[in-house]
Parts: sequence; structure tokens; C-alpha cells
Amino acid sequence: MDYDFDYLVIGSGFGGSTAAHRLTQKGYSVGMMEMGRRWSAETYPRSNWHFHRWLWRPLLGMKGFFNLRWFKHVLVLHGNAVGGGSITYANTLLVPKQEIWQQGSWAGLKDWQAVMPAHYASAQSMLGVTENRILGPADHLLKDAAGDWGCGESFYKTQVGVFFGDDGAAPGKAYPDPYFGGDGPERNSCIACGGCMVGCRHNAKNSLDKNYLYFAEKQGAKVFAETKVIDVVPLNAKSDGEDGYEITTVSSTSLLRRNKRRWRAKAVVFAASSLGTQDLLFKLRDKGSLPNISAELGRRVRTNAESLIGVRLPGEQNMDEGIAIGSGIYLDDKTHIEATRYPRGSDAMGLLVTAMTRGKPNWRRVFVWLYTMLKLFVKSPKQAVTSLIPFGLARQTVIFLCMQTLDGHIDMQYRRAWYWPWRKRMVSVGEPIPAHIPEASEFALSTARRLGGMAGSLITEVLFNIPATAHCMGGAGMAKSSDEGVIDSQNRVFGYRNMLVCDGSMLSSNLGVNPSLTITALTEHAMSFIPVKSQSVNVANVANVATVAAVG
Repeated sequence: MDYDFDYLVIGSGFGGSTAAHRLTQKGYSVGMMEMGRRWSAETYPRSNWHFHRWLWRPLLGMKGFFNLRWFKHVLVLHGNAVGGGSITYANTLLVPKQEIWQQGSWAGLKDWQAVMPAHYASAQSMLGVTENRILGPADHLLKDAAGDWGCGESFYKTQVGVFFGDDGAAPGKAYPDPYFGGDGPERNSCIACGGCMVGCRHNAKNSLDKNYLYFAEKQGAKVFAETKVIDVVPLNAKSDGEDGYEITTVSSTSLLRRNKRRWRAKAVVFAASSLGTQDLLFKLRDKGSLPNISAELGRRVRTNAESLIGVRLPGEQNMDEGIAIGSGIYLDDKTHIEATRYPRGSDAMGLLVTAMTRGKPNWRRVFVWLYTMLKLFVKSPKQAVTSLIPFGLARQTVIFLCMQTLDGHIDMQYRRAWYWPWRKRMVSVGEPIPAHIPEASEFALSTARRLGGMAGSLITEVLFNIPATAHCMGGAGMAKSSDEGVIDSQNRVFGYRNMLVCDGSMLSSNLGVNPSLTITALTEHAMSFIPVKSQSVNVANVANVATVAAVG
């Protein structure tokens, strides 16, 4: 048949870029469809107040790389760019605890503890993982606070994808490729500006355009930026996709010129992030393009049981110095906290911050918040006014990113919401996710009291009982059959040939740590089962015939 590509990859984040690199390495032609824009040191915003270059709302003229999606149960923060979340993530690449493989729907599918270390090692090598060498003021603050709390021995420097250069060398020094024997791009050593999450303008962050994506393109992969996939249909009426797929795309940023185009590919890899892949698969199943997608789609969506809190200190501070996440501690076996920062001047997230409020997460908490604010205005009016003004937040605040391994989840459904009945959309259902982690809040309040600062949390948590997460996971989880999940242990979609899912939607338990490294490692695992092109008659999923027949 006349194919445009052997593989068409939807998305260019950690899963998509890893898949594209390994597939081109094995001789396959690869096209990558990315809804976001391509970025460089010259085009990154100077601060996150430049909304048009930071936020992703193309219908409003904002074509940045950072997106917020509000659901009934959670506010999701995620990336949207060529290079996916790596453009705006905090560089943190941690291996989760072994116990996560005994939880969730992937438990028992494989001896994961024996299989995964080699793939983690490959991912760490490609992403240039190393221990953080720069402890900023926020990291020292976290270490001291942990000592006062009684868990000082748990303090550690994060494993990160940052190039620090030679010991003792001047920050910002230029180096020839330090990772790939001269085949990769030149790099500069980190200057500790704290700007990782607003796009590294100093060539020190190991984002995907410096490794996996860089080599995928060097080996022939074609990246189509600002391109949105709206349809995926099996060719030749083969309901299982045996002959490949026709993929329809449009412009993601143009209101008038949709630039509709159709492509043919032997195989498709969904790698559009947990939310992006779920949303697209829901639409394709609903319209009849991919009707065999498991009914488990959207089930067991997890958030790392996450909470974003912080401590804002009075006066002139330098909490912005360092890398985005430089250190962490464990309050207990289940509760993990990382010291996080934005660069000086990037205070826009302060619009979502208010004074921390105790109390049970229900409607009464709003009144507790009002009492807390009134008490604060009476006792310390200057601090109260400061809490309402975002300017100066980045340099004055240490953000505590709290995550837990406790298992809990919500579900996503595709239906008409009561507030928007004109068309269907993805909505969250199920029991509320805890928006308040008491032990983490008490840790922040204790630290604030000791330093004369103010503990804060997100307005969404206090007023609406909605937590925020930068780590949305699951929704197309691994399982032994389509009755329990969407994909198998090799990331192959039940019910279809030549179709895989390689992004955060495949994660099937709460990791308790930042998920980027695990997404990369699991994609490395999935790609290890695909033969080099000269050895392959059917591109992938040859072993999935029995499943296809069972599903129909």
C-alpha cells in the first residue's frame, strides 16, 4: 500500500519522542503530529506574565506551552509543545519505589522488578540524569525544616536532567556534546536561574529536543507542529487495523485556515499525554472510528495524591535561585515533598494562591478561610495584603510539591456536561480526591511559624475542594484483558493491531514521584518488542491476534 509513514506518533512528549527515536533507529519512517508549537531559547517567554507565550489557549491568541484544564475533581497542569511536557517540567527524574508495581491493574502482568531496571537505565542515560549539584536557599530551607520535623535524615538531592558542566567551572560555560560522543547538540552549564519551568533559555536543561526528539529528527522523523489529530480510521474497512490507518489532521492554532489533511500509516502510537490520549480515544470511539476501544477507557485516573502548598517569607529573599526542583524529603513512607521554584519575576501562579486554611475539605472550609483571612488582616495587615499580591512571589516563596503513594483515583467520561450541553466533552466522575493533606499542611504551617512567613495553598483547594496536579496519570491503563484495561503489558491497544499507547495514560498506579522517567522507561520497554524493519512483516501487534478476535 501507499503509506506516508510506517508509524504515525500523536504527541512528542516523553512517550512520543522515545518511541520516535527507537522506531527510526530500527529503520521505520515516522511522522509526529504535535498540537503545540516549537520553541527555542530565543522564543521562550522572559516570565510567565507573558501569557501569550506561556499559556496555551489558541482560541484566545495565547499559543504558549503551559496549559491548565479544570475538571470537577482536579485542576490539571500540563505541557503543550514540540517536546511535550519536557519544555515546562521541573527536570526531576526519579525511580519510584518498587511497591508501585504490586498495585493497580498492571500488578502481576510481568515481573516488573526484574524487567524495568534495564529500561530505567536506558532512559536515565538518554536523559542525562545526574544528582543535583546546586542547592539553593529553598533547598536549605527544606533541609532545616525537615530536621525540625524529625525527618531530616530523609533529605536528598534530586536526580535531574540538567547539565552542570565540570566541577568548579563557571556557570554558563559552553561545551561540545557531553552525552552522545559528539553526535548530540552543544550544551551550556546551568546558571541556577530557577527558570526551568518557564523554558530554559540557557541550554542547560535536558529537554527532549536535546536527546530523544533530537535523534528522532536526525534519523528522519518528520515533526508537524501546531497540528491536531481529529480522526483515526482503519484502512480498507479492516476493523482491527490490519492494513493500517488513515489519520486526519487540522491546524491547532489557526481559526480560519484549518489545513485539513489525511495521512496513511501502517501503525499509530498515541502519545498525547494522559488527558490528550483519553480525550482523543473517547472521541474516536464515540464517533465510530475506533469502536473496539475498551470500555475501561477513562477508568482509574490518578494524580499522585498531590497537593501544591508553600511558605512565603517576608522581605527580600532569593528562593528563586537554583534549579526548579533541587531536593526532597519524606515526611513518612507515603508522603513525599519536593522544594520547587519559579524564576524571579515569574509570579503569575500567585494569582491562584491564598492563605492556608485548616479544616475538613467540605463547604464549611470556605468559612474557615474567611475567618483565617480576617484574623490575618487584624493580626498582621501587611502580611495579609502581601498574600493577595502575586508580585514578588517567586523570590519570596518556597513551593512544597507534596505527593503520596496512597492509591486513589477518579474516572473520566465522555458526555454532555450540564453547563455545556451543546457538545460532548471529557468530565470527571467519582469520589472527590483529597484536596488537603494534613501532614503536609502542618509541615508548611510549622515552617512558616518558625521563619515568620505565611503558609499558602491554592484557591481551588480551599474554595472548591479541588486539588491541583502536574502529574495526571492513567485512564488507558495496562491490564491482562480489555475487561480490565485498555492496553496490554507491551502497550498494545486491545482490539486493534498496529496501535500502541505510550504516555502517562498507561500508568496504572500512583507512583508517588514525578512520572516522566517512568513514562520514558515503559516506552523503552514497549519499543523493545518491535523488531527492526527488515525483520518485520507486520509492524506490530502480530501477537495480539487472539485478543483482536476475542474483542471482535
